[in-house]
Amino acid sequence: MNNWPKIVIPTLVVSIIGSIYLLFVWHGRQDPGAAAHSQYQNVNKDDLVIMKAYFPRYFEDTERIAGTTVWMKNGYVIPYFVYSNDRVDFTKRIGLIPSAQRLDVKKIVKAALPAGQYDGMTSGKQQAFAIFCTPGSEGLYAVPIGYMNGDDEGYYSDALFFYDDPHTIYDYWPKDVWAAIDAHQVKPGMSELQTRLAVGQKMNPRGQEEGERTIVFDQAGKHWTVRFENKRAVSIQSDNATVAKGE
Repeated sequence: MNNWPKIVIPTLVVSIIGSIYLLFVWHGRQDPGAAAHSQYQNVNKDDLVIMKAYFPRYFEDTERIAGTTVWMKNGYVIPYFVYSNDRVDFTKRIGLIPSAQRLDVKKIVKAALPAGQYDGMTSGKQQAFAIFCTPGSEGLYAVPIGYMNGDDEGYYSDALFFYDDPHTIYDYWPKDVWAAIDAHQVKPGMSELQTRLAVGQKMNPRGQEEGERTIVFDQAGKHWTVRFENKRAVSIQSDNATVAKGE
């Protein structure tokens, strides 16, 4: 008869805990979006895009992009040179490759950068270059994609290139946004990602929170000052002239 507290009390405690749990679950089911909203409120469709990557470790790994088409991801940062007579002509630097530029890669070669010259790539005894042409162009050009210095090698093709057409990767972006990107312009309503794809990755941000700050973009010497609020461009200036303001 004296054992009943040992049986009843634990059972009562378990019942109370179970009731509290069921009440919590019931309240959660009345607002099933609450937890999801808390977890995913800062995630948009762009964050869920999966990019193709090859993770090259050795020069031979980079040769897989020979004979393929790539698109410049890191726009207005990496220079390119004339390629003729089976060599990179470092005296003929053309400029910086624009964002989203299509490059038809013909082959990958090795070349030594002249002393005292910098092409945006880590220096080494040799560098790897993608030899390419652009649509409508008859000439061949070379862009650095990595370096070799003895046993030390580094390749950046994954960071430099889209391996699929960005128009298909982000096919849900509005047509007017893509029109601005293809024209290398910025318009109100564009996100930071869309703006970078339009005018390049070389930028000086004034603030840490993406989508809530002002950024100065350097588009091969042309400067864009873009103010972002609520993750969209609301004010755009180009070389001290106001281009547009959002509503």
